[in-house]
Amino acid sequence: MDILLALASLSGNTREVARAVRARCEAAGHRVDWLETDVQTLAQLPSPPQRYELFLLGSWTDNAGRTPAEMKRFIAELVEAVGKPPRVAVFGTGETQWGEEYFCGAVHRMAAFFDSPFPRLSIEQMPHGRRDAAAIEHWTDQVLATCNDNDNQKNHDADHYRHVA
Repeated sequence: MDILLALASLSGNTREVARAVRARCEAAGHRVDWLETDVQTLAQLPSPPQRYELFLLGSWTDNAGRTPAEMKRFIAELVEAVGKPPRVAVFGTGETQWGEEYFCGAVHRMAAFFDSPFPRLSIEQMPHGRRDAAAIEHWTDQVLATCNDNDNQKNHDADHYRHVA
């Protein structure tokens, strides 16, 4: 599967999560293109955005649980290019010290905007320790399995309808 992993990282925490997600996807045999929203645009990708079957969006959370400007810009560019893709999974980092209601607010806002069918991954500050590594692996595996299940269902349905007539 061709995957675009786009991220916004202020201090490097979200970038660390994204590296682990990319490694897990590649280990499962998927092709992952990487885009950092603060320095790159869709035009700089090796493939047109229509080619990607899954979009993984990672972000830190700005003041009061908001999505940072560079990720908002990327989302606007993506929607202009391809509309709202049906397969968008979202992950991010945040800090509960600013209040539980704001923790990883960007993750929740982006998932809601795209009406994402996937689970959300929220990591406190930077990923560290076996617990965070396991959470990242589990989330990535769930997202990939959901895509595979949907693909298998589509193939099953296609075969069923082909044989009905």
